[in-house]
Amino acid sequence: MIEILAGTVAGVILGLLSGLFPGVHVNTMAAIMLASLAILLPLFGPFFLAAALFSALITHCFLDAVPSTFLGIPDADTALAVLPAHALCMEGKGEEAVRISALGSATGLALAVPVTALLLLVMPHLQSSLDWASGVILVAVIGFLLVQSEAPGWGLLVFFASGILGVFSFRYAFLAPPLLGESVVLMPLLSGLFGISMLLYSGRGAIPPQRFSGLAIGKEGILKGTLLGGVAGIVVGWLPGLSNATANGVLASAVNYTRDRRGYLLATSAANTMNSVVGLAAFFAVDRMRNGVVAALSLLEIPPLPLLLLSGTLASLAAYLLTIRLAGMAYLLEGVDRTLMNRVVMIFVAAVSLIGAGIFGLMLLALATAVGCIPRLVNVPQVFCMGAIMVPVMLYSFGLGGI
Repeated sequence: MIEILAGTVAGVILGLLSGLFPGVHVNTMAAIMLASLAILLPLFGPFFLAAALFSALITHCFLDAVPSTFLGIPDADTALAVLPAHALCMEGKGEEAVRISALGSATGLALAVPVTALLLLVMPHLQSSLDWASGVILVAVIGFLLVQSEAPGWGLLVFFASGILGVFSFRYAFLAPPLLGESVVLMPLLSGLFGISMLLYSGRGAIPPQRFSGLAIGKEGILKGTLLGGVAGIVVGWLPGLSNATANGVLASAVNYTRDRRGYLLATSAANTMNSVVGLAAFFAVDRMRNGVVAALSLLEIPPLPLLLLSGTLASLAAYLLTIRLAGMAYLLEGVDRTLMNRVVMIFVAAVSLIGAGIFGLMLLALATAVGCIPRLVNVPQVFCMGAIMVPVMLYSFGLGGI
């Protein structure tokens, strides 16, 4: 038990770092830990490392709302959520946006723990029927979004353009330095589609005063967002090939992120946390590895699932308090020149892309930014840029390759 608690503390620290520094995902830390396993395992033991990995994953789900809200930089977990979150920040409601995200992560975890027990009992018997379902679900989601769109032709064009870029990114990911794995291409890909392309059209002037006057979302909105996010998290956490970014796209078909920004933020945060827990349950139930952290856990002698869930729950309490504390420091951004800050952010993203994925990463960032600007030019929702994730997953699900 001492190893579990000590590992939880270490995991919270790791998740804090990965959550606050854009481009540093907890999967990256898991890869580094695996590379150092021969040194770390004798020093700390398997239970410590297992608790640290899972706690870092849960903590990251809370803290990644901070850079996406205040800097407008997405990662794989906040691809679409960065749009309403940063928009609220520019209205002086950045602290509220982060608090809502933290609340969604907390309610998602509270729902995930009992749901996990049910999944362990039921889902293994249905697994063979579910493996093909991810592509069908995504086709239905994008079809629904296109039918709702005011310009379905342009929406389809953006979807296919970003999809081709996504297929290209994953197929030629070997051109990036191999140290951090193929997932390193997600940083320049999503930052171009949903980050820099947005900052290029961002307004000028100073960041407005940040004032928190409560959460403008009622109990019904919290319940709705938690349930929708929970369902999306279960889907992407259990079905093969799906991810948090896919959950963002799925939720966009149920919650309009321009009209109900707070509801969408809460739902996506709940989905991200649910996905993390369900991914762990899928490993215990059917030996499937849904993310880099679980892949790292598969190489360790890990503690029983209840102990890992306890570690994640304790980490979530610490992460919630840390997120709220950091959100309360939003006033420090008041008066900062937005043009200057956007340039600094873009330079930072380009530098991280270069360090993580080399020249291939810079090229990918430029291409993704170009594609990400199309929705603004033709006045269609940015959600259609999720083709970069959805198209490769569809091809993979239907046995056509793509990744």
